Amino acid sequence: ITVNGYEAASKDFEPQDLSVSVVGRSFMITGANSGIGRATAMTIAKKGGTVHMVCRNKDKAEEAREDIVNQSGNTEVHVHVVDLSETHKVWEFAEAFKKQHPSLNVLINNAGCMVHKRELNADGLEKNFATNTMGVYILTQTLIPLLQKSRDPRVITVSSGGMLVQKLRVDDLQSEKGHFDGVMVYAQNKRQQVVLTEQWAKANPIIHFSVMHPGWADTPAVSTSMPQFHHMMGERLRSVEQGADTVVWLALSRAAARTRSGQFFQDRRPVAAHLPLAWTRSSAEEVQSFMSQLETLAFSVVQPQPDGELNGPSRPQFV
Repeated sequence: ITVNGYEAASKDFEPQDLSVSVVGRSFMITGANSGIGRATAMTIAKKGGTVHMVCRNKDKAEEAREDIVNQSGNTEVHVHVVDLSETHKVWEFAEAFKKQHPSLNVLINNAGCMVHKRELNADGLEKNFATNTMGVYILTQTLIPLLQKSRDPRVITVSSGGMLVQKLRVDDLQSEKGHFDGVMVYAQNKRQQVVLTEQWAKANPIIHFSVMHPGWADTPAVSTSMPQFHHMMGERLRSVEQGADTVVWLALSRAAARTRSGQFFQDRRPVAAHLPLAWTRSSAEEVQSFMSQLETLAFSVVQPQPDGELNGPSRPQFV
């Protein structure tokens, strides 16, 4: 998972896998203005893809867009200003995008956050959970109909190896019980993303779903949320391009589309989502409880006010 691991694994990479043009295909990337998201957006733009950058900060996003357009020569790079922690706004954005665009080939759920004290968003959801899990859930669920009618649709979620030490906790999705540890909450959210990916793959056979660990990369997110870890790892950290490699491979290559949907990847290979003999596996009942709670929470956030106009067929669907 360090730079040495990448260098060893990359000896087995098939160089031809990324010799592709993706002109005419569209890609949505959350958190695309820095780190792995930006490196992914840059590579896709260079290969001719239409890129939709979903970012929280307008100025940073526009700056990143300008750089990507200049380096790639591709002007089909668009900025959408959305904060993934603002649950209702994520839904509004996804609904509007679905109406305005005829297709979306690939969704890359990359944005994430690690807040070290318990804070709630405007919808009353804990901020890490709102960004890492609920934002991913609502964005993906809402865009599934658009993805389904697009050619070779894929959804890739950037998780973390930290989730390997976490079992899905269905009785405390919002970290209300006990001591609040931001690193552990983040790892729990990353386990939730793995479970979501597995369930989405079963429910939507037309779309190729995957979740991946980028390895420990030298990104702004790592340096700000885990400064001691960042300092300790130093030159052993991967570059952002190395961290983004498997995201790009999953998004672009034909080889990735031939793998079974719903798997956890590292360095272009599916790997176990649980350590050997691990206690982290969930029962079918626990998974069902998690999915039901997510659906209920999502609906409670996006359902219209009593005087709203959303009734009947336009009622939000999260199943």
